[in-house]
Amino acid sequence: MTNRTDVFFVLSAGVLWSTVGLGVRLIEDALVWQILLYRSISLSFFLYFVITFRSRESPFVQIQRIGFPAVIAGLSLVAAYSGGVYAIQTTSVANAMLLFATAPFLVAVLGWICLRENVRMATWILIVIAIVGISIMVADKSGASILSGSISALGSAFGFAVFTVALRWGKSGEMLPAIFLSGLFGIAVTLTICLFMNLPIFLSFNDGGITAGMGVFQVGVGLILYTLGSRTLLAAELALLSLVEVLLGPFWVWILIDEIITANTFIGGAFLLIAIAGDAITGKRWKPPPFNSP
Repeated sequence: MTNRTDVFFVLSAGVLWSTVGLGVRLIEDALVWQILLYRSISLSFFLYFVITFRSRESPFVQIQRIGFPAVIAGLSLVAAYSGGVYAIQTTSVANAMLLFATAPFLVAVLGWICLRENVRMATWILIVIAIVGISIMVADKSGASILSGSISALGSAFGFAVFTVALRWGKSGEMLPAIFLSGLFGIAVTLTICLFMNLPIFLSFNDGGITAGMGVFQVGVGLILYTLGSRTLLAAELALLSLVEVLLGPFWVWILIDEIITANTFIGGAFLLIAIAGDAITGKRWKPPPFNSP
């Protein structure tokens, strides 16, 4: 596999992830918990067949081998998915995508606290720049729902950061079984909430098709491509290339459904992108675990 092929894989993953905002916007009636339920179901089925076909072993066996870190990783992904979809439903896609992109910085902080990993001074400076950008982005968001959406987006980034630290803690390169487990957790949590809130389990053809497709293509295929691409690319290259998600996310909704991007989002986003690109260029942070068979 050539380096050029890996670049293509990572860019393709970023393109798939960038469509999540558009997908949520195209949903007509389904609420966040219904979206997550269908997405979790399709993700779980898809990854079960991918993992079983590739390794000739049940993902449940692999989860047992990984142990407690897989549980933490799975639960943190459920939190990340929930916060992400809620954020896109309640704030602009531009805001949500850019706030999601704080995950690498949160990984640095959690790694320092939980794993005693040293963090470069340059990284702390870039974190401050990112915080300034985030503050600008949400400064003109006076509505409670929009503000809660921004907070949920940060919560989603935090969930992915916990997921990454859990993988480091377990010292396992088997990322997909933990994601499969997150799908199962997602089904249990969202189905319980839907029943408690008396939400319809069956969705319209449009909403059901979109949400199921999100689970397979945006989450499932996107993560497979990203982990395949991570085999030969440096962490800095991975982080920089994956920014295509942040760049294209607002673009899709602006072009296809005319969502307005505010001046504060442009200005704050510029600060945030400078911080993320600076972090990617000046040093290594983290690298997704490879897609290895056990």
